Amino acid sequence: MGNFLGSMPGAVAQGLIWGIMAVGVYITFRILDIADLTVDGSVCTGAAVCAVLVINGVNVWVAMLAALAAGIVAGCVTWFFHVVLGIPAILAGILTQLMLWSANLKIMGGANVAVSARQFEGIVFTQMDVGGSLIWLAVTAAVIIGALYLFFGTEIGCAIRATGCNGVMSRAQGINTNVMKLLGLALSNGIVALAGAVLCQYQGFSDINMGKGAIVTGLASVIIGEAVVRKIGKNFALKLAGVFAGSVIYWIVYQTVVFLKLDTDLLKMLSALLVALFLGVPYLKKQLGMKSSRGGAANGK
Repeated sequence: MGNFLGSMPGAVAQGLIWGIMAVGVYITFRILDIADLTVDGSVCTGAAVCAVLVINGVNVWVAMLAALAAGIVAGCVTWFFHVVLGIPAILAGILTQLMLWSANLKIMGGANVAVSARQFEGIVFTQMDVGGSLIWLAVTAAVIIGALYLFFGTEIGCAIRATGCNGVMSRAQGINTNVMKLLGLALSNGIVALAGAVLCQYQGFSDINMGKGAIVTGLASVIIGEAVVRKIGKNFALKLAGVFAGSVIYWIVYQTVVFLKLDTDLLKMLSALLVALFLGVPYLKKQLGMKSSRGGAANGK
């Protein structure tokens, strides 16, 4: 039990890191109403850019900003495929993801890059100082929540939310929905890439496979977070905090699975089933409600 409790700070740290990524998923999935699969590639892009810049002597904060910018570019590419070329959003994300695979290999010059805190000074997030990393991660999470809360309260932020809610009505109100999609996809993938930059520092390396299944992890975190905060309130900042909470819960469950020596290979499958369950239940309830109302109407006749 002591070993299990001792592993909890690390699980919380991983949860907060992937919570940053999950916030990016939340922006496209819940706010913009777009299923964007670019994130599986942009996580690695952020990690690759950050790692390469750090090992070349660039300040870690500058490297993280560069990773953020790289993610924004990735989101713009997905937007170009989707809006300009008319490719469905899911396929546009897959195409960008495939392009990023090659781009990431070129950025790193190979399949992985080591960026250990023992070798490079200035790395903020590291497993060698989990306590310090947790403080920085908590501050980062608070800054992201505060910044997004303020941004989505502005006119542009409200326009992005309106675009995701009802694109036709938004265009009728004079909102350029194509531009709003651009901003949403760019912001989302920028945040996802920032998570990758933090993750590569914490793990001590950037790897070409580190983004695989990120979308499932992100969706699971979003759904768990929504279940956590549903009865507390509907404040936007609270919803964003719920995403972080959902990610932390997800990684605590993962650590519990490891501690119990269960088959960790099944965790991704369980995550996918969890997401499918939470996404499918509302639809099934709606269908059953429609059948019940039809049956009632038929009996009334």
